[in-house]
Amino acid sequence: MTDNRNLIIAIVLSFAVIFGWQYFIARPQLAAEKAQQAQLAHQEKLGAPQANANSASHLARGEALKRGGARIAIDTPTVDGSLLLKGARFDDLRLKKYRETVNPKSPEIVLLAPQGTDYPYYAVFGFVGANNSVRVPDDNTQWKQIAGTTLSPGHPVTLSWDNGHGLVFTRQIAVDNQYMFTVSDSVANKTSAALTLFPYAYVARDGVPKVTHYWVLHEGFVGVADGTLKDAKYSDFKDNTPPQTFHSTGGWVGITDKYWMAAVIPPQDSGFDGSYAASQANGVTDYQADYRLDGRKLAPGGTLAVTHRMFAGAKVVQTLRDYQDKLGIQRFDMAIDWGWFWFFTRPMFWLLDHFYNFVGNFGVAILLLTVTIKLIFFPLANTSYKSMSRMKKLQPEVEKLRTRFAEDRLRQQQEMMELYKREKVNPVSGCLPVLIQVPIFFSLYKVLFVTIEMRHAPFFGWIHDLSAPDPTSIVNLFGLLPWGVPAFIPAFISIGIWPILMGGTQWLQTQMNPAPADPIQARMFSLMPIMFTFMLATFPAGLVIYWTWNNLLSVAQQYLMMRRQGVKLDLLQNFRSSSADVKAGQ
Repeated sequence: MTDNRNLIIAIVLSFAVIFGWQYFIARPQLAAEKAQQAQLAHQEKLGAPQANANSASHLARGEALKRGGARIAIDTPTVDGSLLLKGARFDDLRLKKYRETVNPKSPEIVLLAPQGTDYPYYAVFGFVGANNSVRVPDDNTQWKQIAGTTLSPGHPVTLSWDNGHGLVFTRQIAVDNQYMFTVSDSVANKTSAALTLFPYAYVARDGVPKVTHYWVLHEGFVGVADGTLKDAKYSDFKDNTPPQTFHSTGGWVGITDKYWMAAVIPPQDSGFDGSYAASQANGVTDYQADYRLDGRKLAPGGTLAVTHRMFAGAKVVQTLRDYQDKLGIQRFDMAIDWGWFWFFTRPMFWLLDHFYNFVGNFGVAILLLTVTIKLIFFPLANTSYKSMSRMKKLQPEVEKLRTRFAEDRLRQQQEMMELYKREKVNPVSGCLPVLIQVPIFFSLYKVLFVTIEMRHAPFFGWIHDLSAPDPTSIVNLFGLLPWGVPAFIPAFISIGIWPILMGGTQWLQTQMNPAPADPIQARMFSLMPIMFTFMLATFPAGLVIYWTWNNLLSVAQQYLMMRRQGVKLDLLQNFRSSSADVKAGQ
Protein backbone atom coordinates (compact mmCIF):
# COMPACT_ATOMS: atom_id res chain seq x y z
CA MET A 1 0.00 0.00 0.00
CA THR A 2 2.90 2.34 0.73
CA ASP A 3 4.29 1.87 -2.79
CA ASN A 4 0.85 2.55 -4.26
CA ARG A 5 0.46 5.67 -2.17
CA ASN A 6 3.92 6.94 -3.18
CA LEU A 7 3.14 6.32 -6.83
CA ILE A 8 -0.14 8.23 -6.63
CA ILE A 9 1.56 11.09 -4.80
CA ALA A 10 4.33 11.25 -7.42
CA ILE A 11 1.84 11.36 -10.28
CA VAL A 12 -0.36 13.93 -8.57
CA LEU A 13 2.66 16.14 -7.86
CA SER A 14 3.78 15.89 -11.48
CA PHE A 15 0.34 16.95 -12.67
CA ALA A 16 0.19 19.71 -10.09
CA VAL A 17 3.53 21.15 -11.16
CA ILE A 18 2.73 20.98 -14.87
CA PHE A 19 -0.76 22.38 -14.38
CA GLY A 20 0.47 25.13 -12.08
CA TRP A 21 3.11 26.09 -14.61
CA GLN A 22 0.52 26.20 -17.36
CA TYR A 23 -2.02 28.16 -15.32
CA PHE A 24 0.26 30.71 -13.67
CA ILE A 25 2.93 31.13 -16.36
CA ALA A 26 2.08 29.77 -19.79
CA ARG A 27 -1.50 31.07 -19.92
CA PRO A 28 -0.64 34.63 -18.71
CA GLN A 29 2.28 34.64 -21.14
CA LEU A 30 0.03 33.68 -24.04
CA ALA A 31 -2.55 36.30 -23.04
CA ALA A 32 0.15 38.97 -22.88
CA GLU A 33 1.52 37.96 -26.27
CA LYS A 34 -1.97 38.12 -27.80
CA ALA A 35 -2.55 41.56 -26.27
CA GLN A 36 0.76 42.76 -27.65
CA GLN A 37 -0.01 41.42 -31.13
CA ALA A 38 -3.43 43.08 -31.05
CA GLN A 39 -1.85 46.37 -30.01
CA LEU A 40 0.74 46.15 -32.80
CA ALA A 41 -1.93 45.40 -35.37
CA HIS A 42 -3.95 48.39 -34.16
CA GLN A 43 -0.93 50.67 -34.30
CA GLU A 44 -0.05 49.57 -37.83
CA LYS A 45 -3.64 50.19 -38.89
CA LEU A 46 -3.56 53.74 -37.51
CA GLY A 47 -0.01 54.41 -38.70
CA ALA A 48 1.10 55.80 -35.32
CA PRO A 49 1.63 54.65 -31.72
CA GLN A 50 -1.24 54.93 -29.29
CA ALA A 51 -0.93 57.24 -26.31
CA ASN A 52 -0.91 55.59 -22.92
CA ALA A 53 -3.62 56.09 -20.36
CA ASN A 54 -1.62 58.66 -18.48
CA SER A 55 -1.35 61.17 -21.29
CA ALA A 56 -3.57 61.44 -24.35
CA SER A 57 -1.33 64.17 -25.83
CA HIS A 58 1.76 62.06 -26.43
CA LEU A 59 3.29 62.45 -29.87
CA ALA A 60 3.91 59.89 -32.57
CA ARG A 61 7.57 58.90 -32.62
CA GLY A 62 8.37 60.71 -35.87
CA GLU A 63 6.81 63.95 -34.64
CA ALA A 64 8.67 63.78 -31.33
CA LEU A 65 11.98 63.31 -33.15
CA LYS A 66 11.33 66.37 -35.32
CA ARG A 67 10.49 68.60 -32.36
CA GLY A 68 13.51 67.60 -30.31
CA GLY A 69 16.04 69.58 -32.33
CA ALA A 70 19.19 68.78 -34.31
CA ARG A 71 20.33 65.17 -34.37
CA ILE A 72 23.22 63.00 -35.49
CA ALA A 73 22.27 59.89 -37.44
CA ILE A 74 23.31 56.47 -36.11
CA ASP A 75 23.72 53.65 -38.61
CA THR A 76 25.41 50.30 -37.96
CA PRO A 77 24.80 46.74 -39.19
CA THR A 78 22.63 46.12 -36.13
CA VAL A 79 21.05 49.45 -35.09
CA ASP A 80 19.82 52.69 -36.57
CA GLY A 81 18.50 55.87 -35.02
CA SER A 82 19.88 59.21 -33.93
CA LEU A 83 21.55 61.12 -31.12
CA LEU A 84 19.94 64.32 -29.86
CA LEU A 85 22.49 67.17 -29.73
CA LYS A 86 20.51 68.95 -27.04
CA GLY A 87 21.81 67.28 -23.93
CA ALA A 88 23.81 64.78 -26.07
CA ARG A 89 21.09 62.27 -25.27
CA PHE A 90 20.82 58.73 -26.63
CA ASP A 91 17.06 58.53 -27.15
CA ASP A 92 16.39 57.08 -30.59
CA LEU A 93 17.48 53.56 -31.37
CA ARG A 94 15.93 50.71 -33.34
CA LEU A 95 17.22 47.16 -33.79
CA LYS A 96 17.67 46.24 -37.44
CA LYS A 97 17.84 42.48 -37.00
CA TYR A 98 14.67 42.11 -34.94
CA ARG A 99 11.05 42.67 -35.90
CA GLU A 100 7.89 42.94 -33.88
CA THR A 101 6.47 39.72 -35.38
CA VAL A 102 7.67 36.81 -37.50
CA ASN A 103 6.59 38.80 -40.54
CA PRO A 104 9.87 40.21 -41.98
CA LYS A 105 7.95 43.33 -43.08
CA SER A 106 6.74 44.16 -39.58
CA PRO A 107 8.33 47.18 -37.84
CA GLU A 108 11.79 47.04 -36.33
CA ILE A 109 12.02 46.68 -32.57
CA VAL A 110 12.19 50.12 -30.97
CA LEU A 111 14.57 50.22 -28.01
CA LEU A 112 15.27 53.83 -27.06
CA ALA A 113 12.56 56.48 -27.44
CA PRO A 114 12.54 60.31 -27.07
CA GLN A 115 10.64 62.53 -24.69
CA GLY A 116 7.12 63.23 -25.87
CA THR A 117 6.36 59.64 -26.89
CA ASP A 118 4.40 57.14 -24.82
CA TYR A 119 7.33 55.57 -22.99
CA PRO A 120 10.56 57.61 -23.21
CA TYR A 121 13.66 55.47 -22.75
CA TYR A 122 17.09 57.08 -22.94
CA ALA A 123 20.67 57.30 -21.66
CA VAL A 124 22.67 60.34 -20.58
CA PHE A 125 26.32 60.99 -19.65
CA GLY A 126 27.73 64.02 -17.87
CA PHE A 127 29.47 65.64 -14.91
CA VAL A 128 28.48 66.96 -11.52
CA GLY A 129 30.52 69.73 -9.91
CA ALA A 130 31.67 69.63 -6.32
CA ASN A 131 29.51 72.70 -5.76
CA ASN A 132 26.87 74.57 -7.72
CA SER A 133 29.33 77.29 -8.80
CA VAL A 134 30.64 75.13 -11.64
CA ARG A 135 28.58 75.24 -14.81
CA VAL A 136 28.43 71.77 -16.36
CA PRO A 137 26.44 70.34 -19.29
CA ASP A 138 22.81 69.47 -18.58
CA ASP A 139 19.67 68.44 -20.46
CA ASN A 140 19.38 71.86 -22.11
CA THR A 141 23.00 72.08 -23.24
CA GLN A 142 23.28 72.54 -27.01
CA TRP A 143 26.37 70.60 -28.02
CA LYS A 144 28.18 71.41 -31.26
CA GLN A 145 29.20 68.71 -33.69
CA ILE A 146 32.82 69.45 -34.61
CA ALA A 147 33.86 66.20 -36.31
CA GLY A 148 32.21 63.27 -38.04
CA THR A 149 28.87 63.03 -39.80
CA THR A 150 26.93 59.79 -39.28
CA LEU A 151 27.87 57.71 -36.24
CA SER A 152 28.84 54.28 -37.55
CA PRO A 153 31.53 51.64 -36.92
CA GLY A 154 34.94 53.18 -37.58
CA HIS A 155 33.42 56.64 -37.93
CA PRO A 156 33.07 58.34 -34.53
CA VAL A 157 31.60 61.78 -33.99
CA THR A 158 32.97 64.53 -31.78
CA LEU A 159 30.95 67.08 -29.84
CA SER A 160 32.06 70.17 -27.96
CA TRP A 161 30.62 72.68 -25.50
CA ASP A 162 32.20 75.72 -23.88
CA ASN A 163 30.62 76.71 -20.59
CA GLY A 164 31.75 80.34 -21.02
CA HIS A 165 33.69 80.27 -17.76
CA GLY A 166 36.91 78.60 -18.75
CA LEU A 167 35.80 74.97 -19.10
CA VAL A 168 35.64 73.27 -22.50
CA PHE A 169 33.90 69.89 -22.65
CA THR A 170 34.69 67.55 -25.53
CA ARG A 171 32.92 64.28 -26.18
CA GLN A 172 33.85 61.62 -28.73
CA ILE A 173 31.28 58.92 -29.37
CA ALA A 174 32.13 55.67 -31.17
CA VAL A 175 30.12 52.52 -31.86
CA ASP A 176 31.05 48.98 -32.86
CA ASN A 177 29.20 46.69 -35.27
CA GLN A 178 27.06 45.21 -32.50
CA TYR A 179 25.51 47.14 -29.59
CA MET A 180 28.34 48.84 -27.70
CA PHE A 181 28.84 52.61 -27.69
CA THR A 182 31.99 54.23 -26.28
CA VAL A 183 31.67 57.73 -24.79
CA SER A 184 35.05 59.42 -24.24
CA ASP A 185 34.75 62.68 -22.31
CA SER A 186 37.47 65.25 -21.68
CA VAL A 187 37.38 68.58 -19.88
CA ALA A 188 39.98 71.30 -20.42
CA ASN A 189 40.38 73.70 -17.50
CA LYS A 190 41.45 77.11 -18.76
CA THR A 191 40.87 78.81 -15.44
CA SER A 192 43.33 79.44 -12.61
CA ALA A 193 41.36 77.39 -10.07
CA ALA A 194 41.47 73.69 -9.34
CA LEU A 195 38.17 71.83 -9.66
CA THR A 196 36.67 68.48 -8.72
CA LEU A 197 34.20 66.86 -11.08
CA PHE A 198 32.20 63.68 -10.66
CA PRO A 199 31.48 61.86 -13.95
CA TYR A 200 28.11 60.12 -14.09
CA ALA A 201 25.81 58.20 -16.40
CA TYR A 202 22.27 56.92 -16.20
CA VAL A 203 19.57 55.03 -18.04
CA ALA A 204 16.02 56.32 -17.54
CA ARG A 205 12.59 55.10 -18.48
CA ASP A 206 9.40 57.09 -18.06
CA GLY A 207 6.65 54.52 -17.56
CA VAL A 208 6.74 50.91 -18.67
CA PRO A 209 4.65 49.31 -21.45
CA LYS A 210 2.05 47.15 -19.73
CA VAL A 211 2.40 44.21 -22.11
CA THR A 212 6.00 43.42 -21.21
CA HIS A 213 5.62 41.80 -17.79
CA TYR A 214 5.93 38.10 -16.99
CA TRP A 215 5.91 36.54 -13.57
CA VAL A 216 8.54 33.99 -14.52
CA LEU A 217 10.93 36.60 -15.90
CA HIS A 218 12.86 39.46 -14.32
CA GLU A 219 12.32 42.83 -15.95
CA GLY A 220 13.41 46.13 -14.49
CA PHE A 221 16.70 47.19 -12.96
CA VAL A 222 19.71 44.99 -13.50
CA GLY A 223 23.42 45.36 -12.91
CA VAL A 224 26.50 44.02 -11.20
CA ALA A 225 28.39 45.49 -8.25
CA ASP A 226 31.60 43.88 -6.97
CA GLY A 227 30.76 40.74 -8.91
CA THR A 228 27.28 40.37 -7.40
CA LEU A 229 24.04 40.62 -9.34
CA LYS A 230 21.98 43.67 -8.38
CA ASP A 231 18.46 43.39 -9.73
CA ALA A 232 15.21 45.00 -8.68
CA LYS A 233 11.74 44.76 -10.17
CA TYR A 234 9.64 47.74 -11.16
CA SER A 235 7.14 46.62 -8.54
CA ASP A 236 9.78 46.97 -5.81
CA PHE A 237 9.37 50.74 -6.04
CA LYS A 238 6.07 51.91 -4.64
CA ASP A 239 5.17 55.40 -3.43
CA ASN A 240 8.05 56.97 -1.49
CA THR A 241 10.24 53.86 -1.79
CA PRO A 242 13.82 55.04 -1.16
CA PRO A 243 16.45 54.35 -3.83
CA GLN A 244 18.48 51.18 -3.66
CA THR A 245 22.13 52.20 -3.42
CA PHE A 246 25.44 50.37 -3.57
CA HIS A 247 29.13 51.04 -4.02
CA SER A 248 31.46 49.08 -6.25
CA THR A 249 34.71 49.05 -8.13
CA GLY A 250 33.80 47.94 -11.62
CA GLY A 251 30.40 46.65 -12.69
CA TRP A 252 27.47 48.16 -14.56
CA VAL A 253 23.83 49.25 -14.20
CA GLY A 254 20.87 49.27 -16.55
CA ILE A 255 17.23 48.57 -17.27
CA THR A 256 16.26 45.33 -18.96
CA ASP A 257 13.30 43.91 -20.83
CA LYS A 258 12.78 40.30 -21.77
CA TYR A 259 15.08 40.39 -24.78
CA TRP A 260 16.54 43.93 -24.85
CA MET A 261 18.59 46.05 -22.48
CA ALA A 262 20.12 49.50 -22.13
CA ALA A 263 23.01 49.67 -19.66
CA VAL A 264 25.75 52.15 -18.80
CA ILE A 265 29.20 50.83 -17.92
CA PRO A 266 31.84 52.78 -15.99
CA PRO A 267 35.60 52.21 -16.25
CA GLN A 268 36.06 48.81 -14.65
CA ASP A 269 38.98 49.95 -12.50
CA SER A 270 37.08 52.91 -11.01
CA GLY A 271 34.95 53.12 -7.92
CA PHE A 272 31.38 54.31 -8.25
CA ASP A 273 28.19 54.84 -6.28
CA GLY A 274 25.23 53.20 -7.99
CA SER A 275 21.52 53.50 -7.40
CA TYR A 276 18.12 52.36 -8.62
CA ALA A 277 15.35 54.88 -8.07
CA ALA A 278 11.78 55.68 -9.05
CA SER A 279 9.76 58.88 -8.87
CA GLN A 280 6.24 60.00 -9.74
CA ALA A 281 5.56 62.75 -12.30
CA ASN A 282 2.16 63.53 -13.85
CA GLY A 283 0.82 60.13 -12.89
CA VAL A 284 3.73 58.27 -14.52
CA THR A 285 6.46 56.44 -12.65
CA ASP A 286 9.94 57.34 -13.87
CA TYR A 287 12.72 54.80 -13.32
CA GLN A 288 16.44 55.53 -13.31
CA ALA A 289 19.53 53.35 -12.98
CA ASP A 290 22.67 55.44 -12.51
CA TYR A 291 26.22 55.60 -11.27
CA ARG A 292 28.51 58.42 -10.20
CA LEU A 293 32.24 57.92 -10.30
CA ASP A 294 34.52 59.06 -7.52
CA GLY A 295 35.67 62.70 -7.81
CA ARG A 296 38.28 63.59 -10.42
CA LYS A 297 40.55 66.55 -9.69
CA LEU A 298 41.13 68.99 -12.53
CA ALA A 299 44.15 71.24 -12.08
CA PRO A 300 44.39 74.74 -13.63
CA GLY A 301 45.43 74.40 -17.25
CA GLY A 302 44.94 70.66 -17.05
CA THR A 303 42.66 68.15 -18.77
CA LEU A 304 40.46 65.49 -17.26
CA ALA A 305 39.49 62.41 -19.29
CA VAL A 306 37.08 59.55 -18.62
CA THR A 307 35.66 56.82 -20.85
CA HIS A 308 32.22 55.30 -20.36
CA ARG A 309 30.44 52.65 -22.38
CA MET A 310 26.80 52.04 -23.16
CA PHE A 311 25.18 48.80 -24.25
CA ALA A 312 21.90 49.22 -26.07
CA GLY A 313 20.59 46.22 -27.94
CA ALA A 314 19.56 42.58 -27.97
CA LYS A 315 20.75 40.28 -25.19
CA VAL A 316 22.47 37.76 -27.45
CA VAL A 317 24.32 35.35 -25.16
CA GLN A 318 27.55 35.14 -27.16
CA THR A 319 27.63 38.91 -27.72
CA LEU A 320 27.32 39.56 -23.98
CA ARG A 321 30.03 37.02 -23.22
CA ASP A 322 32.34 38.54 -25.82
CA TYR A 323 31.96 41.97 -24.21
CA GLN A 324 32.50 40.41 -20.82
CA ASP A 325 35.74 38.75 -21.91
CA LYS A 326 37.19 41.35 -24.30
CA LEU A 327 36.25 44.49 -22.37
CA GLY A 328 36.56 42.98 -18.91
CA ILE A 329 32.98 43.87 -17.91
CA GLN A 330 32.06 42.09 -14.71
CA ARG A 331 29.60 39.24 -15.24
CA PHE A 332 27.92 40.93 -18.16
CA ASP A 333 26.09 37.75 -19.17
CA MET A 334 24.06 38.07 -15.95
CA ALA A 335 21.89 40.43 -17.99
CA ILE A 336 20.06 37.26 -19.02
CA ASP A 337 17.69 35.90 -16.40
CA TRP A 338 18.87 32.30 -16.17
CA GLY A 339 16.68 31.75 -13.12
CA TRP A 340 17.26 29.98 -9.82
CA PHE A 341 18.16 26.77 -11.62
CA TRP A 342 20.92 28.36 -13.68
CA PHE A 343 23.01 25.19 -13.19
CA PHE A 344 20.43 23.49 -15.47
CA THR A 345 19.53 26.35 -17.84
CA ARG A 346 23.08 27.46 -18.68
CA PRO A 347 24.30 23.99 -19.74
CA MET A 348 20.99 23.45 -21.54
CA PHE A 349 21.52 26.58 -23.62
CA TRP A 350 25.19 25.78 -24.17
CA LEU A 351 24.29 22.42 -25.69
CA LEU A 352 21.46 23.89 -27.76
CA ASP A 353 23.67 26.65 -29.09
CA HIS A 354 26.44 24.26 -30.07
CA PHE A 355 24.00 21.96 -31.82
CA TYR A 356 22.50 24.97 -33.60
CA ASN A 357 25.92 26.09 -34.82
CA PHE A 358 26.36 22.60 -36.23
CA VAL A 359 22.96 22.09 -37.92
CA GLY A 360 21.68 25.66 -38.39
CA ASN A 361 18.18 25.00 -36.99
CA PHE A 362 17.15 25.31 -33.35
CA GLY A 363 14.33 22.80 -33.83
CA VAL A 364 16.81 20.17 -35.00
CA ALA A 365 19.09 21.28 -32.16
CA ILE A 366 16.28 20.46 -29.72
CA LEU A 367 16.01 16.98 -31.25
CA LEU A 368 19.76 16.46 -30.82
CA LEU A 369 19.59 17.79 -27.28
CA THR A 370 16.84 15.27 -26.50
CA VAL A 371 19.02 12.44 -27.80
CA THR A 372 21.91 13.68 -25.65
CA ILE A 373 19.73 13.78 -22.55
CA LYS A 374 18.44 10.28 -23.30
CA LEU A 375 22.02 9.03 -23.57
CA ILE A 376 22.96 10.65 -20.25
CA PHE A 377 20.02 9.05 -18.46
CA PHE A 378 20.16 5.84 -20.51
CA PRO A 379 21.39 3.54 -17.69
CA LEU A 380 18.81 4.88 -15.23
CA ALA A 381 15.97 4.67 -17.75
CA ASN A 382 17.13 1.23 -18.85
CA THR A 383 16.91 -0.05 -15.28
CA SER A 384 13.41 1.38 -15.04
CA TYR A 385 12.28 -0.14 -18.34
CA LYS A 386 13.80 -3.46 -17.36
CA SER A 387 11.74 -3.49 -14.17
CA MET A 388 8.64 -2.48 -16.12
CA SER A 389 9.25 -5.28 -18.62
CA ARG A 390 9.37 -7.76 -15.77
CA MET A 391 6.12 -6.34 -14.47
CA LYS A 392 4.66 -6.77 -17.93
CA LYS A 393 5.78 -10.37 -17.93
CA LEU A 394 4.06 -10.88 -14.59
CA GLN A 395 0.70 -9.65 -15.86
CA PRO A 396 -0.81 -13.17 -16.13
CA GLU A 397 0.07 -13.80 -12.47
CA VAL A 398 -1.32 -10.40 -11.53
CA GLU A 399 -4.60 -11.19 -13.30
CA LYS A 400 -4.87 -14.46 -11.40
CA LEU A 401 -4.45 -12.63 -8.10
CA ARG A 402 -7.09 -10.10 -9.11
CA THR A 403 -9.53 -12.89 -9.87
CA ARG A 404 -8.66 -14.90 -6.80
CA PHE A 405 -9.00 -11.99 -4.37
CA ALA A 406 -11.60 -9.94 -6.21
CA GLU A 407 -13.66 -9.50 -3.04
CA ASP A 408 -10.76 -8.68 -0.77
CA ARG A 409 -8.93 -5.64 -2.12
CA LEU A 410 -6.54 -5.41 0.80
CA ARG A 411 -5.44 -9.02 0.44
CA GLN A 412 -5.16 -8.52 -3.32
CA GLN A 413 -2.76 -5.61 -2.82
CA GLN A 414 -0.72 -7.54 -0.26
CA GLU A 415 -0.37 -10.56 -2.54
CA MET A 416 0.67 -8.35 -5.46
CA MET A 417 3.31 -6.64 -3.36
CA GLU A 418 4.61 -10.04 -2.28
CA LEU A 419 4.75 -11.11 -5.92
CA TYR A 420 6.68 -7.98 -6.90
CA LYS A 421 9.03 -8.40 -3.97
CA ARG A 422 9.64 -12.06 -4.79
CA GLU A 423 10.36 -11.27 -8.44
CA LYS A 424 12.47 -8.20 -7.48
CA VAL A 425 10.22 -5.76 -9.33
CA ASN A 426 9.65 -2.16 -8.28
CA PRO A 427 6.13 -0.99 -9.23
CA VAL A 428 7.13 2.66 -8.75
CA SER A 429 9.89 2.48 -11.36
CA GLY A 430 7.48 3.33 -14.18
CA CYS A 431 7.05 6.82 -12.77
CA LEU A 432 10.78 7.50 -12.76
CA PRO A 433 11.18 8.49 -16.45
CA VAL A 434 8.36 11.04 -16.08
CA LEU A 435 9.87 12.54 -12.92
CA ILE A 436 13.29 12.83 -14.59
CA GLN A 437 11.73 14.93 -17.32
CA VAL A 438 10.30 17.55 -14.96
CA PRO A 439 13.52 19.55 -14.22
CA ILE A 440 14.67 19.13 -17.82
CA PHE A 441 11.28 20.31 -19.06
CA PHE A 442 11.34 23.44 -16.91
CA SER A 443 14.97 24.21 -17.80
CA LEU A 444 14.21 23.97 -21.49
CA TYR A 445 11.12 26.14 -20.96
CA LYS A 446 13.29 28.81 -19.32
CA VAL A 447 15.83 28.68 -22.15
CA LEU A 448 13.09 28.97 -24.78
CA PHE A 449 11.49 31.81 -22.86
CA VAL A 450 14.42 34.08 -21.96
CA THR A 451 17.02 33.65 -24.71
CA ILE A 452 16.60 35.82 -27.76
CA GLU A 453 18.20 33.13 -29.89
CA MET A 454 14.92 31.20 -29.63
CA ARG A 455 12.74 34.21 -30.51
CA HIS A 456 11.16 33.70 -33.94
CA ALA A 457 13.41 30.68 -34.50
CA PRO A 458 11.71 28.45 -37.10
CA PHE A 459 11.54 24.67 -37.30
CA PHE A 460 9.95 23.05 -40.34
CA GLY A 461 6.49 23.38 -41.88
CA TRP A 462 4.07 25.55 -39.96
CA ILE A 463 6.34 26.18 -36.94
CA HIS A 464 7.83 29.63 -37.52
CA ASP A 465 8.57 30.45 -33.88
CA LEU A 466 9.76 27.77 -31.47
CA SER A 467 9.16 30.09 -28.50
CA ALA A 468 5.43 30.42 -29.34
CA PRO A 469 2.65 27.79 -29.20
CA ASP A 470 1.77 25.69 -32.23
CA PRO A 471 -0.34 28.07 -34.39
CA THR A 472 -2.52 25.31 -35.87
CA SER A 473 -5.91 24.36 -34.47
CA ILE A 474 -9.18 22.73 -35.42
CA VAL A 475 -10.45 26.32 -35.69
CA ASN A 476 -8.29 26.91 -38.77
CA LEU A 477 -8.39 23.27 -39.89
CA PHE A 478 -4.83 22.82 -38.64
CA GLY A 479 -3.40 25.57 -40.78
CA LEU A 480 -5.37 24.94 -43.97
CA LEU A 481 -7.43 28.09 -43.48
CA PRO A 482 -5.63 31.46 -43.69
CA TRP A 483 -6.37 32.80 -40.22
CA GLY A 484 -5.16 32.39 -36.70
CA VAL A 485 -7.02 31.30 -33.60
CA PRO A 486 -9.45 34.02 -32.39
CA ALA A 487 -8.58 35.51 -28.99
CA PHE A 488 -11.98 34.61 -27.51
CA ILE A 489 -11.32 30.88 -27.88
CA PRO A 490 -9.67 29.45 -24.72
CA ALA A 491 -6.10 28.57 -25.52
CA PHE A 492 -6.16 25.17 -23.80
CA ILE A 493 -8.85 23.84 -26.17
CA SER A 494 -7.15 25.21 -29.25
CA ILE A 495 -4.94 22.19 -29.72
CA GLY A 496 -2.41 22.20 -32.55
CA ILE A 497 -0.85 19.37 -34.52
CA TRP A 498 2.26 19.02 -32.37
CA PRO A 499 0.34 18.76 -29.07
CA ILE A 500 -1.82 16.06 -30.68
CA LEU A 501 1.31 14.21 -31.82
CA MET A 502 2.68 14.55 -28.31
CA GLY A 503 -0.53 13.13 -26.85
CA GLY A 504 -0.42 10.23 -29.30
CA THR A 505 3.16 9.32 -28.41
CA GLN A 506 2.31 9.66 -24.71
CA TRP A 507 -0.60 7.26 -25.18
CA LEU A 508 1.64 4.81 -27.05
CA GLN A 509 4.16 4.84 -24.23
CA THR A 510 1.40 4.38 -21.66
CA GLN A 511 0.06 1.33 -23.51
CA MET A 512 3.49 -0.29 -23.42
CA ASN A 513 3.58 -0.07 -19.64
CA PRO A 514 2.10 -2.78 -17.45
CA ALA A 515 -1.42 -2.06 -16.27
CA PRO A 516 -1.39 -0.73 -12.69
CA ALA A 517 -2.80 -3.08 -10.12
CA ASP A 518 -5.00 -0.45 -8.58
CA PRO A 519 -8.00 0.75 -10.66
CA ILE A 520 -7.47 4.33 -9.45
CA GLN A 521 -3.92 4.24 -10.76
CA ALA A 522 -5.14 2.69 -14.00
CA ARG A 523 -7.61 5.52 -14.45
CA MET A 524 -4.94 8.15 -13.75
CA PHE A 525 -2.50 6.60 -16.22
CA SER A 526 -5.13 6.32 -18.94
CA LEU A 527 -6.04 10.01 -18.55
CA MET A 528 -2.46 11.29 -18.53
CA PRO A 529 -2.04 11.53 -22.35
CA ILE A 530 -5.31 13.47 -22.67
CA MET A 531 -4.48 15.85 -19.83
CA PHE A 532 -0.96 16.48 -21.09
CA THR A 533 -2.30 17.17 -24.58
CA PHE A 534 -4.58 19.91 -23.29
CA MET A 535 -2.06 21.35 -20.87
CA LEU A 536 0.84 21.53 -23.32
CA ALA A 537 -1.29 23.10 -26.06
CA THR A 538 -0.31 26.56 -24.81
CA PHE A 539 3.36 25.81 -24.26
CA PRO A 540 6.11 26.87 -26.70
CA ALA A 541 6.25 24.61 -29.73
CA GLY A 542 9.90 23.82 -28.98
CA LEU A 543 8.89 22.23 -25.69
CA VAL A 544 6.16 20.15 -27.28
CA ILE A 545 8.55 18.99 -30.00
CA TYR A 546 11.03 18.00 -27.29
CA TRP A 547 8.40 16.02 -25.37
CA THR A 548 7.11 14.28 -28.51
CA TRP A 549 10.58 13.27 -29.66
CA ASN A 550 11.49 12.17 -26.14
CA ASN A 551 8.38 9.95 -26.04
CA LEU A 552 9.33 8.33 -29.34
CA LEU A 553 12.86 7.62 -28.13
CA SER A 554 11.47 6.24 -24.88
CA VAL A 555 9.09 3.97 -26.79
CA ALA A 556 11.96 2.65 -28.91
CA GLN A 557 14.15 2.06 -25.85
CA GLN A 558 11.34 0.38 -23.95
CA TYR A 559 10.41 -1.77 -26.94
CA LEU A 560 13.97 -3.07 -27.29
CA MET A 561 14.15 -3.81 -23.57
CA MET A 562 10.83 -5.68 -23.68
CA ARG A 563 12.02 -7.74 -26.63
CA ARG A 564 15.21 -8.56 -24.75
CA GLN A 565 13.17 -9.64 -21.72
CA GLY A 566 10.99 -11.85 -23.90
CA VAL A 567 7.82 -9.80 -23.39
CA LYS A 568 5.21 -9.92 -26.14
CA LEU A 569 3.71 -6.57 -27.04
CA ASP A 570 0.04 -6.36 -28.02
CA LEU A 571 -1.05 -2.73 -27.97
CA LEU A 572 -4.65 -3.56 -28.78
CA GLN A 573 -4.87 -6.00 -25.90
CA ASN A 574 -3.15 -3.49 -23.61
CA PHE A 575 -5.70 -0.87 -24.58
CA ARG A 576 -8.59 -3.22 -23.84
CA SER A 577 -7.07 -4.20 -20.49
CA SER A 578 -6.46 -0.62 -19.40
CA SER A 579 -10.00 0.33 -20.47
CA ALA A 580 -11.38 -2.52 -18.41
CA ASP A 581 -9.31 -1.39 -15.42
CA VAL A 582 -10.66 2.11 -15.73
CA LYS A 583 -14.24 0.85 -15.84
CA ALA A 584 -13.58 -1.40 -12.89
CA GLY A 585 -12.44 1.58 -10.85
CA GLN A 586 -15.49 3.68 -11.65
